[in-house]
Amino acid sequence: MEAYIDSLLKCVLFKDMNKDEVNLVLKNIPNNIQNYNSEDTIAIEGESCDNLGIILTGNIEIHKSFASGKLVTINHFEAGNIFGEALVFSGKHQYPATIISSNPSSLMFISRDDIVKLMTLDTRILNNFMGVLSNRILMLNQRLTNLTLDTLRKKISNIILLEYNKQKSKYITLPYSRKKMAEMLNIPRPSLSRELSNMKDDGLIDFYKNRIKILDIKGLEDSLSK
Repeated sequence: MEAYIDSLLKCVLFKDMNKDEVNLVLKNIPNNIQNYNSEDTIAIEGESCDNLGIILTGNIEIHKSFASGKLVTINHFEAGNIFGEALVFSGKHQYPATIISSNPSSLMFISRDDIVKLMTLDTRILNNFMGVLSNRILMLNQRLTNLTLDTLRKKISNIILLEYNKQKSKYITLPYSRKKMAEMLNIPRPSLSRELSNMKDDGLIDFYKNRIKILDIKGLEDSLSK
């Protein structure tokens, strides 16, 4: 456990807790740490979700496959994030998508009953857990909003403005690659690159890889209503 304490301190569940406090609560509950290689499958769509997962090291991706054979990356998470927090308490606690380790990773799994015990040991964990659920709902609402937008420029502008509000800077770093962004928008990568170049030519943004400089915030906002 000591080897992962720095990672656990970054976990959203243990926000505002120190090393000794995290060690103390985790000593009182069973947990299981698993290591994965790059591209290893962590969970398959349809499998029962009986545990909450904590990402100690590495990154994971959520993949959704369709009958046509198309594979879409729905989301990705890094060290400090948790997953399965809503599923484990749902009536039908099954994974709705497949979870892949995108690089070598270490994950801690805690059962549903032990999550409840963990939250009773320290109310800060309960508050942090509820905060995670609230943020997931907001993220889902943002995704749904993006799906309703009828042009690629609107979709890209919406993502940039969301990150601008989150990062509080005109210089933003997207938390995913160009390839992942295209998958999230469900469009070909060349189409995304072409529209980003068009937005650059129109004086809205400048960019390099996943870093974007916002040149015209009002222009981005106006593009959402056109």
